[in-house]
Amino acid sequence: MTRAARAGRPQDVSDDIARRHRYLNGVGALLGGPANVIMQLSLPPVGRGVVESVVESGSYATRPAKRGRTTLTYLAVAMIGTDEDQAAYRAAVGTAHRQVRSGPQSPVRYNAFDPQLQLWVAGCLYRGVVDTMDLLYGGMNEQDAEQMYRDAARFGTTLQMPAELWPADRAAFERYWDSMVGELSFDDEVRTYLLTYVVGLAAWSRGVRVAFGPVNRFFTTGFLPQRFRDEMGLRWSPRRQRVFEIVMRTTGRLLEVLPDAWRAKPFERYLDDMRERRSQGKSLI
Repeated sequence: MTRAARAGRPQDVSDDIARRHRYLNGVGALLGGPANVIMQLSLPPVGRGVVESVVESGSYATRPAKRGRTTLTYLAVAMIGTDEDQAAYRAAVGTAHRQVRSGPQSPVRYNAFDPQLQLWVAGCLYRGVVDTMDLLYGGMNEQDAEQMYRDAARFGTTLQMPAELWPADRAAFERYWDSMVGELSFDDEVRTYLLTYVVGLAAWSRGVRVAFGPVNRFFTTGFLPQRFRDEMGLRWSPRRQRVFEIVMRTTGRLLEVLPDAWRAKPFERYLDDMRERRSQGKSLI
């Protein structure tokens, strides 16, 4: 039986979509997603764009559940969506992004359509997938790692990033990543925003904060490189690192024996929901 059949997907799904399906991991996205957001917002124009955004319908501070759904749907569209899905979602996201641009009082200039900013966001998403695969499964073989890197360009091209802006290979990407280190920082407002809403879950109900707040803080801190922990003032220790790695590897072993469809939840559900909303003429984000 093929991987596609085991995952419960149509038999006529293209080989490249079936391949990209392997990189999706719902557990990794849920546990590591907040850390990835912090990394994305460490580039000042991205951080200021989120903090100053007037698009409240997709804000971490006002509609966190909707923001999460939109992000997971975007990842699903980018990795396992068709060209038609990408075009539709690109247009929907573009409608919101047109409102995300710096004003006269903004401390840095930004525009959500800037391909260089989209490259940074796509790069963070790629690093997030790599880190998740490393932590859960001990990494990928060379062939899979190279193919996954090429596929990861879709994180940017699903927006307005031209394909040629994606670094040519993994070595070129590492040079790009290293070149960005000096550009990264958090001002007090962005740091407070992230600690309050992304780490502290302040926009969620008290029950959610009590039940999941400490867990979210633990995994968010664990997924962050030490530089980002220091910048955010998030405490960590060798003991916590050991516990974090043990939990992630144990989770990976469990996922390896579950059907593929379980590993990829909830991406296909969000992709199906997007297609259904589109067919009904409803807003996609």
